[in-house]
Amino acid sequence: MRPLTANGRSRLTFWSHVREFAVPTSMIESATARRAVGDWSGACAAARVDVDLNLRALARTHGAQFAGTVRADLRHLAPDLLRWHFPRISPDGLLRPGLTVPLARYGAVHLVARTPPAWADAGQRISLALWERGSPVTGHPHPRPSRRFRLDLHRHLWDARRAAELRERSGTPGRDPTVHWQGEAALLLRAEGRADGPVAVRLGSRRRFVLNPEASGDAVELPDASTWVAPDVELLHAGLIDADRLHPLVASALLPGQSPVRSPSSSTVFRFVSCRGDTHRLGLVDGVLVPLDHDTDELRREDLLVALGGKPLPCLQTIDAVAAEHELEKARRLTYGLYRAGLSRTARVPSTKDTRRTPR
Repeated sequence: MRPLTANGRSRLTFWSHVREFAVPTSMIESATARRAVGDWSGACAAARVDVDLNLRALARTHGAQFAGTVRADLRHLAPDLLRWHFPRISPDGLLRPGLTVPLARYGAVHLVARTPPAWADAGQRISLALWERGSPVTGHPHPRPSRRFRLDLHRHLWDARRAAELRERSGTPGRDPTVHWQGEAALLLRAEGRADGPVAVRLGSRRRFVLNPEASGDAVELPDASTWVAPDVELLHAGLIDADRLHPLVASALLPGQSPVRSPSSSTVFRFVSCRGDTHRLGLVDGVLVPLDHDTDELRREDLLVALGGKPLPCLQTIDAVAAEHELEKARRLTYGLYRAGLSRTARVPSTKDTRRTPR
């Protein structure tokens, strides 16, 4: 839908970076394995998606049949695929903060995916919850479901049963997008219980294009996912990504018949440090980060030198920095927990994250 201008190329570079780092292979493998055996909550845990809903309580308040409908959707939720497609921000490709994204609507009740506000600094976690129209929200930190970022009309972006629809729903690079928008507008109007009406297409922060402007009634606006070519399609079209770097469900939808070969995830993770002219490894031993290329006697001598005012080895400096980061992470988790529980609207954790918009 957009030519590969300098701005378009910048956007593709952004998404190439996201695809490389944001959803690691190990996360996809773990979440898929849990989902394959029906463990939807385990799949969510593997994909760092917190579950803030209780199906037993839902059955008591709304009936067993209703709870069963929600449970069926959760069993087919691919939380790693949701993370793959979730709205992100530049320059680092982080999840867009402070969103409540509808995944499914059951009358007045919505299944939603939430990201915490930037101040909660929650380590890129997503949470699942239920939102009900008309329920009291005074004093609650969570925003209402977004109309711009909504995925209830795009289940193929999170529901494993519908993932194959991505190829049809993703748009085509370089072609007039109007036909695609008309099809998406019809789906939106039907979901809103309308036969026709004007539909606005958001082309930028201050630009709108109106479909069916002569139709009566107030205009509704297409969600973002309806208005732009899926980034994976553009990356493939530009030759900037291979099938083995795509999420398996995305690869199957966009490249039917091809079997991407994904590198197995490594079970041993090292952190490499430049230490006195050599490259040394830090690794976990019994859950503790230790320098693997220094023997015990050398470390004892270094401890003595530091006690006398000397400078620690770079390996030991890195371990101290990691320990400090863990302490900060504990504070962040506490703040995030208060946010999820609706107990804090004023707590702040220092953050240097840039929350500018994703280049579109």
